Amino acid sequence: MAYSPRIESLLERADAICARRGARLTDLRRDVLGLILASESPTGAYELLDRLRALRGPAAPPTVYRALDFLQEQGLVHKLERLSAFVACVAHEQDHAAQFLICRSCGRVTELEDHDLAHALADAAERLGFTVGKTTIEAEGQCAACTAQSDRAQA
Repeated sequence: MAYSPRIESLLERADAICARRGARLTDLRRDVLGLILASESPTGAYELLDRLRALRGPAAPPTVYRALDFLQEQGLVHKLERLSAFVACVAHEQDHAAQFLICRSCGRVTELEDHDLAHALADAAERLGFTVGKTTIEAEGQCAACTAQSDRAQA
């Protein structure tokens, strides 16, 4: 599939990340990541399956789930549990604490990497004798654009 130059660049970066780790971004995995990157919003597994079938022909759910598992293991996508959907993350080569702001009005998702927030959580957990392994924080609310639109409608 032909993607925009921006997406092609991100796919090349993802391929290089995998190669450095001794992993292989197969054509199928690349297609799944490309579909996620091309999506305007978080994408569910069955939506990916439908898009993959349109792109490659017959595909079964385990095919997509295995690709998603690999992409998560490599840190190339995040799963948003609240939405049961996936977003791309090829900006980071190391596992990182991610925080997501999810707009309940338009569905837009913004990823943060706030180290202060991650440290605050780790410190609070440590006070309770808990060691945090991996962290993903999801906050639901309303984005600035939707808030402004709502304010204009009420004025």
